[in-house]
Amino acid sequence: MLRLVDIRKTYPGFALSVSLEVGSRQTLALLGPSGSGKSTLLRLVAGLDAPDLGQIWLHDTNLTPLPPEERRVGFVFQDYALFPHLSVAENIAFGLREARWGKEPIQKRVAELLELTHLAPHAHKRPHQLSGGERQRVALARALAHQPNVLLLDEPLGALDLKLRQELLFELRTILHQTQIPTIVVTHDQSEAFVLAEQVAVLQAGQIVQLGSPEELYHRPKNPWIATFLGHRNLLLPEQSRPFGLPPLPHLLPQEALQLGQGEEAQVSERIFMGSTVALKLIWRGLELHWEGPEPGLYKGDRIKIRVDWSRVVALENPAEQNQRPGST
Repeated sequence: MLRLVDIRKTYPGFALSVSLEVGSRQTLALLGPSGSGKSTLLRLVAGLDAPDLGQIWLHDTNLTPLPPEERRVGFVFQDYALFPHLSVAENIAFGLREARWGKEPIQKRVAELLELTHLAPHAHKRPHQLSGGERQRVALARALAHQPNVLLLDEPLGALDLKLRQELLFELRTILHQTQIPTIVVTHDQSEAFVLAEQVAVLQAGQIVQLGSPEELYHRPKNPWIATFLGHRNLLLPEQSRPFGLPPLPHLLPQEALQLGQGEEAQVSERIFMGSTVALKLIWRGLELHWEGPEPGLYKGDRIKIRVDWSRVVALENPAEQNQRPGST
């Protein structure tokens, strides 16, 4: 198990304060907007930066005083940082040669990783001859080459276009499950975090504001900021909750609480075609609600009945910053 115990790191205008555990065979995603401290936390675990306070433990070993080369941490950087003059196989083998592995063990390990990452047909190519997805897999194979005790991935799909991200997401999930070592994935994309990780920690301004499984996090966000960051659109402020007989707290109206075709009349103020789904903006009881689902055959100006299943509405905490919204990511 990887444990971060009361870790503190400060920079001008920013302070990270985190305690966190990652199970021995678990992938944890750090999810948050830019500037929330995600990459800083990775650098602390890798030993590239030192914490001001706190300790980092792997099982019974205190990693905090150890230099990076003694921590056995695999790190996949956002830009992959491949050696352009080396082939795929040579990139994977580079760290093993530096560690003075023998020729035969290097060949065996490289062959294992080429198989794991489906790169065997590209073993002799240089990075410039590869697609973005193939370069990502080379970086991952190189990080795994020396059989690390911890794996860190900083926005592993961030440099890819949408099509490649979608293609590689489930492939990366499979590889991470096969490695079975503590893994931390940094991302600002909630769909990536939910697919890749068993646990997700949401960071805001250097603090973990919620930790849980993807299902727990999405269906039970703690406060309006987290709900909005995770993509929920239908939020009631405390003063909007009272007329519906709800406590004077912010409330989340999840998609499953909105039922079209029955109830009170609403008007479609906007229709957005999204490919496999259609999004509607609905004016109902003076509120603007967002609905998304299969083609409903409704267009701007149409009227439709809508019912809210109040048993599915989620009460949220009412922090002082309730009106704060995530910044640009």
